[in-house]
Formats: sequence, C-alpha cells, structure tokens
Amino acid sequence: MSTTGTVLIVGAGQAGSELAAELRTQGHTGRVVMIGDEAGLPYKRPPLSKGFLTGAIPAEQLLIRNAAVYEKNNIEFIGGTSVTAIDRAAKTVTLSDGQTLGYDKLALTTGGRARPLPVMGADMANVMSLRSQTDAEKIREHLVAGHRLVIIGGGYIGLEIAAVAVKAGLEVTVLESAPRVLARVTAPEMSAFYTRVHREAGVDIQVGVQIAALENDGKKVSAVILADGNRVAADVVIVGIGLIPNTELATAAGLAVDNGIVVDEYGQTSDPDIVASGDCANRPSPLLGGRVRLESVPNAMDQARHAARLLVGQPKAYDELPWFWSDQYELKLQMCGLSSGYDQVVIRGSTETRAFSAFYLKDGRIIAADAVSQLKDFGVMKKLVGARATVAAERLADTTLLLKDLAVEAGL
Repeated sequence: MSTTGTVLIVGAGQAGSELAAELRTQGHTGRVVMIGDEAGLPYKRPPLSKGFLTGAIPAEQLLIRNAAVYEKNNIEFIGGTSVTAIDRAAKTVTLSDGQTLGYDKLALTTGGRARPLPVMGADMANVMSLRSQTDAEKIREHLVAGHRLVIIGGGYIGLEIAAVAVKAGLEVTVLESAPRVLARVTAPEMSAFYTRVHREAGVDIQVGVQIAALENDGKKVSAVILADGNRVAADVVIVGIGLIPNTELATAAGLAVDNGIVVDEYGQTSDPDIVASGDCANRPSPLLGGRVRLESVPNAMDQARHAARLLVGQPKAYDELPWFWSDQYELKLQMCGLSSGYDQVVIRGSTETRAFSAFYLKDGRIIAADAVSQLKDFGVMKKLVGARATVAAERLADTTLLLKDLAVEAGL
C-alpha cells in the first residue's frame, strides 16, 4: 500500500489509538478514521483497577492522547458508534446508526469484553465487572467502608481491586476456582507470596472453590453460595474471570478466527486488506513455537505499530518480548516472557523482603521472569529472557552476584 487511501480503524482502545498515531508517524497522508463504541476518546485501561479506582487519577489523566493531538494529526474519531458489519467485497463497513463508510484498508482493534459469570443472578444490580471507565466509576461508588465485597476470580484484576478495596475499609473475600491465585500466569511460589500479602492485609482468599448460586431478591445479590454449601455474604460482587475477545465482526465477515482473529507475523488477517492487533488478535509466537493471543497494553501497542507499518508498505515481523505488570499495595510486579512449559523455577532473593525475582527455566534456558519491586533489574531480566540465556540456577539465585554481570557472562 502507498501512504494514501482511507484507513478505517474499528476499535478505539490502546491498540486503535496507537495504530492511528503510527500511521501518521510512518508518513500516511490519507484519511484515518477511528471508530469506537464508547463516546469519549481512547483512554488507558490499566489505571482503572488501580489509581482511577482510588480516585488518585482523574478521568482526564486517563486519556492516551488529548483531542488536540488527534486534530493536529488529522485523525478522525467517531465515538458512541459500533460497526455492525463488514462488506469485504465492497470494502465498506456499516455503522450502528446506519451509516456506511468505505475503506482502502481496515484495521480491527476490537479488544475484548469481560467474561460473564454463568450463574443465575449474575445480572443483578450489585454484580459488576471491570473493563471500561464506566465500570470503574460504578464500582467506585460501591467502595464504601464496612461493606462486604466478594470478588470472584483471583487473577490480576481481582487482586488489584481487592488491594484497593481492603485499604478503603471494605470486608473483602476473593473466591478462586483454581488451587491457587494467579495460577495461569505464575509459579506456585509467586502465588503463595501474593496470597500471604493479601491475607496479611485482611483479605479472605479462598481457593479451589466453585460458585453454585448467587442468592438474590430479584434486584440485588445478598450472598454467594459455594458448591460445598458455604454462604459468603455480599453487599457487592465483582466478577473477574477473564476476557472474551471481540471476534464476532471478523467471524461474520468470513475472516479466519481461532481464539482471536488469526494474523500473521506482520498483523495481516486472512484478507490482505485487513489487519488486526491487540487483545483480539492471535499471532505467531517465536518464543512458544506456536500461536498466542496476549492481553496486555505493551503487546497491543507493539502489535498496532507493526500493523501500521504493514499498511504503509514497510512490513516488519512482530517478535517483541511480551511483558506485563500489576500494582498491588506498594508492590510492583513486572513480568516478561511466557512461562508455559517451564521445568524449573529459581527464586532470587527472599520473598520475606517483598523484593525478589523468579526466573522460569526450560532445559536450562531462561524463558520468563517475574520481578517484585525490582525496578532496576527488570531491564536486564528482559534481556536474559529475550535471549533465552543459559545461566546456572545457583548463580541466578546468588544475590551477591549482580544480574547485569550474569548477563555479560551470558554474552549479552
């Protein structure tokens, strides 16, 4: 593609905003239109479960870019509108208001939505999930000291909300169906650490439990009933059990979809005129030797930049190292790489100090790492993981050895 023509971006989140900006950076002079189902400009979602929920971050600071930036770069924004259909033959999209827009290239950055709890009563007024700014504002209204909050799901979102709520004086219970919190993404040692941290803060964490029912009066839930018959009283319930990628539009248009919109290493879908990036995209992973759909802001932004480069005819294969973060209490957890298939965990430092690292090894090579309040070391950790470096476990665990020196020994 040349640097002219109309690019429509469906989805106005982190990926959509980044893709639009990158198009201009790469010299695209044609029309750029971003369409979002929320009325306001694209905003950052990570603070929703952290600073925005506490009130420390005001709404205006959530904006990824202000209106003046989009205007200066001639990026059109259509908010409060959804795309209902894609006509690939005619190269048009139909909007929920009946309007039809044509495109030369189309970018799908449709993100995902909170997975609903498949239990009767999940639609009651005091049962919520956190995905949007509106969700966060609604939850914030319920963070009243003394109220009983039950969080279903012990992943990042659930634990971040628990940390905010217990500090606000709520009585907090976290219910997790897996044998431990953060089971999908961390080692047992890390799960045990965060369980201890939350329990010390006053959070009641229950693992290996199943939700049988939500006791309610037709308007509000008053308790969560577990499969073993136990009853957990609740004034408010927050469900954080994962995300469903928004792929329905792509499926209806006949694009390849498999746990996300299938793209190649450049971000191209099965249609040469359509790209996809962010939480909705399933891409090849050199690290895994297979395909993966990641849910993270750095991934969404990196994928979007690569997709934009493809659209202006400067393709670059996406091979960025995945990384993530989570803020709970005073702790910053930073993670890089994908730990799937690890056969050894090396703890560097002591969990008692609340500042330590965990390295995930497979066949002697470092494939992922977690850092708790180790900001200075995280850059080196990313290098070690990115290179799949080989470092003896006993040397990794030895805190008298500087991590940067171990990286040099590994040839980095």
